Order: sequence, then C-alpha cells, then structure tokens
Amino acid sequence: MEATVAERGQITLPKAVRDALGLTKGTTLKVELDGSRIVLRKNVDDAISRVRGRFKLDGFADTDEAMLALRGRAPGEPLEP
Repeated sequence: MEATVAERGQITLPKAVRDALGLTKGTTLKVELDGSRIVLRKNVDDAISRVRGRFKLDGFADTDEAMLALRGRAPGEPLEP
C-alpha cells in the first residue's frame, strides 16, 4: 500500500488500514521515527481516558462488590466447573 504526502504534509491512510485498526475521525496516533521509517501507533490511552469516569457503580461500595454481583464470585476466585 502507498500513501502520497500532500502539499500541507498530510497523508491519507488506506481504508483497509483504518478499518483494521478501528481508526475514526479524531483518533489520536503517536508518530515515531525508527531510523528512516515512520511508525504510527494508535494511542490506546486516549480511548481509555475518554471513557474513564463515565460509568457509575450504582449501589455498590467498590469495584470488587460490583464484580461479585455480576460474576457471582469475587475477583481472583477460580471459575466454578
């Protein structure tokens, strides 16, 4: 696959690449140089930080209590056969 650098230094990533990585408008990519190579990495921290704090533990004292209610076991307990 190829991408051409436009006048303002922009490139368009091929649709197959965008689809494979789940890249959408506004996705942040990290740009790194590796010798003469350009490496683009999807910024996973950005996706996590956008949803952090949006979900409440309604009626639960903490995450462990919520997981016990959802899973029927405490975190770290083995699965029942």
